[in-house]
Amino acid sequence: MQTQRLVLPADLNQFGALFGGRLLAWVDEASWIAASIDFPRARFVTIGMKEVHFRHGVREGTILTIESKQASRGRTSVTYAVTVVNALQPQAETLFATEVTFVNVDEQGQKQALD
Repeated sequence: MQTQRLVLPADLNQFGALFGGRLLAWVDEASWIAASIDFPRARFVTIGMKEVHFRHGVREGTILTIESKQASRGRTSVTYAVTVVNALQPQAETLFATEVTFVNVDEQGQKQALD
């Protein structure tokens, strides 16, 4: 699944670059949406990101493409490989990449099998 985000002034730190935490929130949200589409009856919570390494700064006005692809599936969890690129320069170097893992839980927060 792919989604796009526009970097706006409210997304920037004091040096004019995208806040890392804002990008992490977008990555988490995009991959959660992908997981929820793939497993519509699941109740997912994020349990981890493999690596957080920002490869390049991102400036105001940049349109980002966030792509989430299912990388692996366990009995109760699923992991998505996520890449972030400049939408107007998709052949350019990846700006950020990670894997996000979700676990399916019941109403009490206990792990439960994926359907």
